[in-house]
Amino acid sequence: MSRFEVVRTGASAPDSQPATQRTVSHRTEPANPSAKALQEKFSSAVKRVEVIWGETVVYVDPAAVKQMMGWLHDDPSQRYDFLSDLTAVEYRDAEVPIEVVWHLRSLPYRRFLRIKAQIQKGQPLEIDSVYDIYRSADWLERECYDMFGIRFRGHPDLRRLLMWESYKEGFPLRKDFPLRGRFSRSEQLRQALAQNPEARYSMEELTIADAFAELPTDMRDRLSKGERTGE
Repeated sequence: MSRFEVVRTGASAPDSQPATQRTVSHRTEPANPSAKALQEKFSSAVKRVEVIWGETVVYVDPAAVKQMMGWLHDDPSQRYDFLSDLTAVEYRDAEVPIEVVWHLRSLPYRRFLRIKAQIQKGQPLEIDSVYDIYRSADWLERECYDMFGIRFRGHPDLRRLLMWESYKEGFPLRKDFPLRGRFSRSEQLRQALAQNPEARYSMEELTIADAFAELPTDMRDRLSKGERTGE
């Protein structure tokens, strides 16, 4: 069985079982073959390819992210069927772009691919959502928006996930966010004590009707139209 042959349920075990790689070099390992396939398919949309400690990183044009993700997911030669993580990176250097990062795994081919799209600072922090390709992007994109302020166009319910919806101090994982927060400790305490934790959830999640009046207007509108929790 070749290294990248599709593994099907019930098939006989390959002669050589997968094993943890050892003595992996820093920059000289061969790239994941999907990187070359992306370069051939999308040409100029692939900015560069790096292999660091055996892991392939493909830098792509932000405008082409959704199209490329769809191809990686659907094409029979790729089958990246699992989005394991989605995050962002901001560097302290003002001239270094903010990176949006996707970790993709092809379970049938046993491949791992890291996709990065760079957004220049000063430009709108927006990029297309991949929710309709990977449902696991739902909360991952919400967390990235919550912590970094990156808006994912096309996400069906883009709102804060870890911080409460009325949180006004900004985005905690941005480099311009003060370690002590934007407000004094006393003001943070006052705001925390003034919060009604029930208002962070829908009535169906808590079955407490009193929380409804304190929910944000857009959430009350969604609930009044019959939206159910988790949709």
